[in-house]
Amino acid sequence: MKKLLVSFAAFLLFFSIALPANAAPKQIFPGAVWKDNRGQQIQAHGGGILHWKGAYYWVGEDRTPSNDPEKRYVSCYSSKDLVHWTFRGQILALSDPEHLGSHWVLERPKLFHNPRTGKFVLYFHLDDARYKLARVGVAVSDRIAGPYAYVKSFRPLDQESRDIGQFIDDDGSAYLIFESRPTHGFFIAQLSDDYMSVEKQVSFIRAPLEGGAVVHYNGLYYALGSHMTGWRPNPNVYATAPSLSGPWTEFKDIAPPEANTYQAQSAMLLKVTGSKATSVLFMGDIWKPGTLWDSRYLWMPAQIDNGEFHLPVPSPWLINLKSGITTIEPAANPSQQ
Repeated sequence: MKKLLVSFAAFLLFFSIALPANAAPKQIFPGAVWKDNRGQQIQAHGGGILHWKGAYYWVGEDRTPSNDPEKRYVSCYSSKDLVHWTFRGQILALSDPEHLGSHWVLERPKLFHNPRTGKFVLYFHLDDARYKLARVGVAVSDRIAGPYAYVKSFRPLDQESRDIGQFIDDDGSAYLIFESRPTHGFFIAQLSDDYMSVEKQVSFIRAPLEGGAVVHYNGLYYALGSHMTGWRPNPNVYATAPSLSGPWTEFKDIAPPEANTYQAQSAMLLKVTGSKATSVLFMGDIWKPGTLWDSRYLWMPAQIDNGEFHLPVPSPWLINLKSGITTIEPAANPSQQ
């Protein structure tokens, strides 16, 4: 326990660390300020990642303070190494699409590419200020970097939908993960052929969790989520199943519960398969509700063995995308981070 607390205290130091503007980091520093090719702080909160044509595209909520307060923005970044990110633009700049009133909500955007239609489809949680609408919004583009045109909103499976996640299985089938509060659980639903709607329920996991994420690894499906504590962090948990339809095990903590997932909330699980190894990356948000634009990202390689999923204490780490191997390294001199 003492070792955990010391390591956790070292991790908290990253919150006030930023890399110099002229630095070219090879490591990922969980919790540190992460800058794009322009030297500006990455705005991709609650986001998702799509791997397409040899590059990774990261979309998320753009909370830049200078944004028009009447609009909601989604930004896109691309990378070949998951470390250095190029700003591709604000791919969605949306005025209140359903007359929801002031302080309407657009959260947790996720991006899919439909191989049948060639379209890029952006899903997001759409809501009013009181979170009573509880729908998903859909926008579409012919280009991955947009711009995206708003199409519609709906309740998937006629259920309330707030936090959403995405999952693309090894066979390319695409799924929406969404939390439905009245059911005290969350759904995994397969998208329709054109990805413009939900075709069918694949699984209902009876656990009151949000921030749902799923990955398929070594013959097991792992479903992960956080408890419902608003902006406050909590111990995220996971369950496993031999099939996406279940049956699912009881949920277990992914880290020591007293660490509260190292102040992060789950956003996505990304699988990277290389020539020598397959790695699963936990991607979470360290929310700062008073300054959402300065919310940070906690990305770490998960440790998975025989159905056990563990999130290690955040430390700088490297990934070799060609081999698929990740390496957790000791922190460099903090003055250089």
